Amino acid sequence: MAHSSASAGDSPSPSSPDTTQNNLQHFFVLHKASEKLTCSGKARKRLDLSPTKLKPEKKEWDERCLRMEAFQLVWSGIDSTIKDVLRNMNARVFNDIHSWVRDSFNTNTIKPFPPPSPIVTHQLFTALLLTKNMEFVDDFLTFQELGLFLKSHGCHVANLSSFDFSPKNGIAGCLTSLLRQFLMRTFDAADMSILASWYSQQGNYGSPVVVIINDMERCCGPVMSDFILMLSEWIVKIPVILIMGVATTLDAPSNILPSNVLKKLRPCKFTLGSPAERMDAVVEAALVRQCSGFAVGQKVAIFLRNYFLNQDGTLTSFFRALKIACVQHFSTEPLSFMLGQLLAKEDSKGFQSEKVVKGASEILLHSRDQMAEQTDIPIAHCLTELKRLQMVWSSIVLCLYEAGKCGKIQLLDLFCEALDPDIYTSLASDNPTGIGESLATSLSSDHCMLVQDLSFQKGQTICQVVRKVRDLPAALLCQLLKSWEVLTVDVPEIHDKVKELQALLKFEGGSCKPDFTGISRRHTSHSPLKIGKSQSINGKAAILVDCMVRHFMRPIECIQCHEIVCFRNVEKLQSALIGDSRKRIQVDLLEFHKILRCSCCSRSGNIPLSSMPDTSIVYTLAQEHGDLINLHDWFQSFKSIASQPRRKGECMLKQSPVPKRRKEVNESENKSEASIQARFCRAITELQITGLIRMPSKKRRDSVQRVAFGL
Repeated sequence: MAHSSASAGDSPSPSSPDTTQNNLQHFFVLHKASEKLTCSGKARKRLDLSPTKLKPEKKEWDERCLRMEAFQLVWSGIDSTIKDVLRNMNARVFNDIHSWVRDSFNTNTIKPFPPPSPIVTHQLFTALLLTKNMEFVDDFLTFQELGLFLKSHGCHVANLSSFDFSPKNGIAGCLTSLLRQFLMRTFDAADMSILASWYSQQGNYGSPVVVIINDMERCCGPVMSDFILMLSEWIVKIPVILIMGVATTLDAPSNILPSNVLKKLRPCKFTLGSPAERMDAVVEAALVRQCSGFAVGQKVAIFLRNYFLNQDGTLTSFFRALKIACVQHFSTEPLSFMLGQLLAKEDSKGFQSEKVVKGASEILLHSRDQMAEQTDIPIAHCLTELKRLQMVWSSIVLCLYEAGKCGKIQLLDLFCEALDPDIYTSLASDNPTGIGESLATSLSSDHCMLVQDLSFQKGQTICQVVRKVRDLPAALLCQLLKSWEVLTVDVPEIHDKVKELQALLKFEGGSCKPDFTGISRRHTSHSPLKIGKSQSINGKAAILVDCMVRHFMRPIECIQCHEIVCFRNVEKLQSALIGDSRKRIQVDLLEFHKILRCSCCSRSGNIPLSSMPDTSIVYTLAQEHGDLINLHDWFQSFKSIASQPRRKGECMLKQSPVPKRRKEVNESENKSEASIQARFCRAITELQITGLIRMPSKKRRDSVQRVAFGL
């Protein structure tokens, strides 16, 4: 009792002043403390942790959290949309492959026994799936989904890659992978008899066995030949069906396999969508229709297109660049956190949306100098107008794309031109009147002036669309107007004009002809789309395209508050994708204080201090040398900085007459010497890994060579 009461009495109360003074929050020390700083009471009084000082930091942290949540919401929508688009494009091919697998399996199972001809029975049904890609990385997910699709329809499926057909493992590697996927276990000695006994069991017999080889052109030819010959010998007991991916041409098997092996195959050809077709589908769903609200500027779109073409047309490179652009947008734009609120439901996020709109208004008022004159406009109205204009722009671009499909116009090229603000500005300057009046004037004109108004360098794809509309046959023009009718439902001005054009056409016997009987004289005289003697319906359709482009195709960069959803900084995207990584490492090593937010090191300039990171100290000292750096001199310079003498320690050495005390100090000095050597070795190893220096050679064991010079 006495002990407990004493301990209770010794402990200070929660309201005591000592507890209030010592109740400091945790923090991280990012570098060594300076020697002049001591843990005194005066230094402790300098820490001001009052709530008023922490408010801006907490507000900034909340804003970063909102931007991170918005990025995760936006990119998850883009990623799921892209996967759904590619899955829908492959669905038709997958269904055809499944029907072929069932037909082939039934053909194998109903043949008489013993077989009449060993040549026919020893043939393997083989599907050659043409992927049209030079890079396998785009088709990896496709073959995985194909395997899952066939498994869901009752097939036994095993996926083999080019690594299974390596010369090192031989045919044993293929068998081991097959047994592991079919029997869900590994065997010391792989043999086809094990697979045959497994298939003869009650639950496995009666279903086709499908072996998918992702990319046969990357496989070792002799190993694949032995594998095919082995499967053909066991075709009676195990009805194996092959599916082999071909990246280049369908003649690839004849270039890899010998003639005796080709006779064992009974091929059937299937073709996936081309990279250009898949790219157009992805651009339409993710960027034109804007499933997540995220948009890119014209310069960024051109960079993404060139990056896609320069990377051999791989969709993976395009997806990576698009994701990095999304990351850069949410990490640099203060208003980007509102994009997540645009996607959230208003009924469940009402209170949070009001809070976010209030915060965005404060940012517009204090942080956006270029929009200082527009702060009197409510931010909610800006967001509503931004969403509406984006929807109208998407409808017009899709209408142009439908018209350009007959001319094999790529949506990616049309998308880059539709984002050009110069085209919109030049066309808008020719029509200073309002949209309604200028629209009626344009529709009542006898000629389409869009081709003449657009320059030779810009708008080439749009001009091709206009020419294609002029030359369309009547039947294709009817189909085009039907698609325009569906796409322009949310744009009543254009939708009404499309209906008027449809009223002028009559479909009879598979052909379209002008129909003037169903239109009254009063309607014809007052309609802005009236047909004159010198103008055809194709000309009127071309004039309608002119009106779409002039008055409704407003790029995202020409809309107020586009900073919320649009990423335009192509320099940051380019540096993140194809930037000079070695230069970035050098800058970070010399300007580390900007990353660590260290004030004492920033005031030192280029003079190395002991509080700096070891790698930065070593690299700063390396700037004083030429091509070759002497390791001994380099280490001595590093040692002089890393182990700066302390005055207090020197006084203790002079005043201590005890030999034992001197022995302990000598041992501590030896330990510090070893630790400094270890730190130095680790620092130069990091420089070697980053490619800034080259380690000593046999000729010069005492020197290292610098690889990078300057910035």
